[in-house]
Amino acid sequence: MSTPLLSIADYSIAYGTVEAVHDIALNIGDSEIVTVIGANGAGKSTLLNALMGVLPAAGQVRFAGDDIARLEVEQRVELGMCLVPEKRELFASMTVEDNLLLGGYRVSADRRRRGMDDVFRRFPRLNERRRQLAGTLSGGERQMLAMGRALMSSPRLLMLDEPSLGLAPKIVAEIFRIITELRDSGVSILLVEQNARAALRIADRAYMMELGLFTLEGRAGDLIGDARIAESYLGISE
Repeated sequence: MSTPLLSIADYSIAYGTVEAVHDIALNIGDSEIVTVIGANGAGKSTLLNALMGVLPAAGQVRFAGDDIARLEVEQRVELGMCLVPEKRELFASMTVEDNLLLGGYRVSADRRRRGMDDVFRRFPRLNERRRQLAGTLSGGERQMLAMGRALMSSPRLLMLDEPSLGLAPKIVAEIFRIITELRDSGVSILLVEQNARAALRIADRAYMMELGLFTLEGRAGDLIGDARIAESYLGISE
């Protein structure tokens, strides 16, 4: 079996004396979409923030075979990890283009140019609004910009926190189509999502998180048919 791109084991995250995530294990391979589904407060966003180095965590975490437990956020970005947070955290008073350039500030001018071209190819709407202030964009456009900014650093692993939150169904379908395209182009995706049906349809594997624990895991297609997931997250009861 090949070495996972990202692997964690015995991984716990605490806020002070309150443990929010308890001794979990997770693996993500190259060019794979892995989704973590669960209710609000399950620990999903906490997990992403810890993996990015924003929150302290205990346990093993390796990226491309290397121990990254002690690395800062900037060092994890340099290795090829990137997080699109739930609140998107754009610079509202800056243009679309300037927000994208900030995402690529660590790479060479040539890579920034190629990255910009790639983002505008994936998100034509951003190209149309490249001189527009980010704060005037629609919710769907802001999500596209947040993803585009992350892609400017050419990540190997893109972590997405609730990318469908607050978006119309048509825009959600477009965002998830782009996530699939990114996987097919070689980017690994760790997707945290309350829209379990949409997430499971595009993911390769899935974990269900409840109260800081993984209570189910497996192939995404198999979990769609699991009675617990169907009743709790897909609106289907037996």
